[in-house]
Amino acid sequence: MSDEQRVENLIIVGGGPAAYTAALYAARAELEPLVIEGFQWGGQLQNTTDVENYPGYPEGVMGPEMMNQFRAQAERFGTRFITDDATELELTDGGIQTVHVGKDTHLARAVVLSMGAEPKRLGLPGEMELGGRGVSTCGVCDGAFFKGEDVVVIGGGDSAMEDSIFVSKFAKKLTIVHRRDEFRASKIMQERARNRDNIEFLTPYVPEEFVAGDDGKIAKVRLKHAENGEEKELEVGGVFIAIGHRPRSELVKGRIETDDEGYVIVDEPSTRTKLGGVFAVGDLVDHTYRQAVTAAGSGTKGALDAEWYLRDMPPDPEQHWGTNTGAIVEAVEASSPS
Repeated sequence: MSDEQRVENLIIVGGGPAAYTAALYAARAELEPLVIEGFQWGGQLQNTTDVENYPGYPEGVMGPEMMNQFRAQAERFGTRFITDDATELELTDGGIQTVHVGKDTHLARAVVLSMGAEPKRLGLPGEMELGGRGVSTCGVCDGAFFKGEDVVVIGGGDSAMEDSIFVSKFAKKLTIVHRRDEFRASKIMQERARNRDNIEFLTPYVPEEFVAGDDGKIAKVRLKHAENGEEKELEVGGVFIAIGHRPRSELVKGRIETDDEGYVIVDEPSTRTKLGGVFAVGDLVDHTYRQAVTAAGSGTKGALDAEWYLRDMPPDPEQHWGTNTGAIVEAVEASSPS
């Protein structure tokens, strides 16, 4: 049988903290996981500078460096990687799962989906250029870097209020900018934000441009009144874009159950989907927390769920499985719950 027809024990689709943690656990159980990590592997942390809130890094760590370490640890135990994008998935209920990477086809008894999510963008001049230089999409991640600064939060939903409340603990002054006078945020979240002494509301204004200073960091936000066109400039030390996230579930749209926002639905607290042998982890399923540490924990659950699934469905001896598949039962019984 050709290499293309080999049936893997487990394929993990994705390349962020959830995917690499799932790979680490699966590799240590001798499942020889194959990770389709994508060209832009590393997830959102690949575009993050200082990470100070991940346990085990008391001095902080650069996002790309941390993802390199995650990847190297998974590789140490036998994880294999394809640094290319999965282009199509054919998912079955309890059968062989198929992952296409361009013209190449990869088969597996189980799949862990870990494509993550991405913050919604405004598409404004300076937005991408100043990412990591004063423009952020995560208040919880980066708020502490803006102690004593005047900052802006852009958005009108609960995410904007949550980011504002958190960042206001550090900022000198925080201005919430929203394109309408009314907010989508729940009343209780609005009240909490309005009760903070250093939070102000500026409506109805829309951002037009993010402007860098001489040091290359964010210096100003140019705004326009949504109704009369009046222009305004705010001098700031930081901007937080909080208009929501978009799960990267395009690959499985129509092939697996998702909610109205596109997040993959799992049988919580497990990572099982309604398709036997298909599991989903990380920001692909997480509406709420979206932190590297919670994604890593979710990846752990996905790997264990996949192990137990493979344990309960021993391989067909006539099939060409991964070379260590015979060790599945022995390897995972020790990690399965009693």
